[in-house]
Amino acid sequence: MAQTHPKGLYLLFSTEMAERFSYYGMRALFTLYMINALRLSVEDAAGIYGIYTALVYVTPLIGGLIADRYWGTRRSILCGGLVMALGHFLLFLSASSLSDVETAKALMFCGLAALVVGNGFFKPNISTMVGSLYPPEDSRKDAAFTIFYMGVNVGATLAPLLCGWLGNIDYRWGYLCACLAMLAGTAVMRLLQRRLLVSPQGEQIGLPPTAPTKSHAARHKLDATDLRHMLVIFVIAFFVIFFWAAYEQAGVSLMVFAERNIDRTFLGWTMPAEWTQSLPAIFVVVLAPVFAALWETLAAHHVEPSAPVKQAIGLLFLAQGYYVISVGVDGVTASDKISILWLVLLYLLHVCGELCLAPIGLSLVSRLAPVGLASVMMGFWYMSTAVSNALAGMLSSLYPHDGEVKYFLGFEIASLSDFFLIFVFMSGIAGIVMLLVSPRIVKMMK
Repeated sequence: MAQTHPKGLYLLFSTEMAERFSYYGMRALFTLYMINALRLSVEDAAGIYGIYTALVYVTPLIGGLIADRYWGTRRSILCGGLVMALGHFLLFLSASSLSDVETAKALMFCGLAALVVGNGFFKPNISTMVGSLYPPEDSRKDAAFTIFYMGVNVGATLAPLLCGWLGNIDYRWGYLCACLAMLAGTAVMRLLQRRLLVSPQGEQIGLPPTAPTKSHAARHKLDATDLRHMLVIFVIAFFVIFFWAAYEQAGVSLMVFAERNIDRTFLGWTMPAEWTQSLPAIFVVVLAPVFAALWETLAAHHVEPSAPVKQAIGLLFLAQGYYVISVGVDGVTASDKISILWLVLLYLLHVCGELCLAPIGLSLVSRLAPVGLASVMMGFWYMSTAVSNALAGMLSSLYPHDGEVKYFLGFEIASLSDFFLIFVFMSGIAGIVMLLVSPRIVKMMK
């Protein structure tokens, strides 16, 4: 008999879906907006994108700390949602001011700043609330985070389609759509939180701490097990950096690649390049139940891989995806186009890796974080993604174009195939090393 989940999970599912819709809708437009509308170079656009996406994942550490000590998770989520909506609206104003490019750039940077601050309050706290709906050792937690992660990807599936379509008409309408989605998600959260966000004992969750000083003192009473578990989170977060640095090429180099080198014409109609951003999310929605069933089946036969092994497998899937595309573009010049099926296969393999790594990581942090530090540790987990995104932006600046030769660690990057091989070696080596150290990590988790 299937286990039921608290109704609050589906409220958090819908709120996260709205936030991810706004984020991925904006992301689908952002790189091409900078290049085509603001006339920035690919290198400058990649640099801005990398800094922005890095800062988006730095601020959750601060937002988690404020929530744990003062505001509580509810207030932090609502504040974050409203500030992010403001950020998308400022991007709408930026795209409405293209007659004065300097003003448009200034409004864009103000919008990005608001998105960075708002995300800091929103991101770690909504993930923490999922774990708060269940008793500490509840076996439903992994399934709950898989359901929650599907909410992320339902939003990520729809956003590039709708915002990308609107952005092809006029960039400002794509940004306005992202703003309205964020406002809608925040409003639903505000209306239903008191009724649905309750603990297994029926108590309200996510409220501000009743005694901040006492709570703060209790946080420092960490025993050896707590410290060991925190070390596990730090170690796994280090390996995750290499995964997301390669995976997040989707928003920059793979976006440029889709526009310039992928044949997107079907029966005389050309698919917007932004729509390719929906492929990973579609695969997640389709494959998440498959992977959940796979883990359950393996567990029933006592052969389920440990969390670190699953994440190592995720890194190896990622390496396979980039190897496939490096073969597909072998000999391709800057003006050549290849079948979209190569990109589809890359994203399929990447999503298999994502499902082995991302929801497993969220569940792991929820289980291992010491009491009173749940949002802070979730913020630290997302901070590793900040490092990943900064690295992703730096690496995407190596994307070759116009016959220009670039260099990375002494290696010549003269073709698309050379560029994609960077990520084959980076994620492949990280995956192999993580497999080798996983037995030690498992011992530390006990």
